[in-house]
Amino acid sequence: MKIYTKETLIKELKKIRDLGFISNARHGNHGGIGNTLEDLLGIEENNLPIPNADEWELKTQRLGTTSLTTLFHVEPSPQALKFIPAVLLPKYGWRHQKAGLGYPEVEMSFRQTIHGLAPSDRGFKVVINETEQKVLISFDSSVVAVKHLDWLKSVETRVGLGELNPQPYWGFADLAAKAGTKLHNCFYVQAKVKREGGQEFYHYQKILKLTRFSFDNFLQGLREGFVLVDFDARSGHNHGTKFRLRQNRLPDLYEHAEEI
Repeated sequence: MKIYTKETLIKELKKIRDLGFISNARHGNHGGIGNTLEDLLGIEENNLPIPNADEWELKTQRLGTTSLTTLFHVEPSPQALKFIPAVLLPKYGWRHQKAGLGYPEVEMSFRQTIHGLAPSDRGFKVVINETEQKVLISFDSSVVAVKHLDWLKSVETRVGLGELNPQPYWGFADLAAKAGTKLHNCFYVQAKVKREGGQEFYHYQKILKLTRFSFDNFLQGLREGFVLVDFDARSGHNHGTKFRLRQNRLPDLYEHAEEI
């Protein structure tokens, strides 16, 4: 494996940028954009060998994609309650779209991607409580969309239409620690993608050096709606609660962003 300093890594990334389009090194692999760059650099997956700098990572993304980027997984507190399967699914869930078609007839779903800018069409929203130092999930029945009124009536029958009680939350300290271990300083490389003859090609066009993750910026992202909380659970399986990010907003989570 090659060993890089930050300076030699920047030099190598510039060389790769100047190569233009490069074929996917991992044919058919959805993560080919990152794998191909790692192969070009001669490094192992998720292992950026900069001496005395374990806090650096290499992140890649397709230019122009509208897909959300997963930052990390973390379940809300109180974790002992197992809030998603114990409360949100049975009390606020709805019939899974494939119930009776591959899943049991009684399969329930709770899938919501929410933030702090505005509530979802089912009334869920992220709330930042500075006093209690918590990121909370809130429910407001008064803003539920008309198309979900039958579901809302079922919620009223199951649990009532008041606020979630208790409210699931993440303490600032715990969330900052989790984010800090996942969102290291990084080289953020974005690539233009094209397909020819069933093969993908990447042109690594934009290189950013991002330093000093800012938890304050992260909270602001939740308020503004470019950082989101994603619930993805059904009766048979909880796929995990994720914090996710809108396209091109990763630099906004750091104190310093320098384009190479």
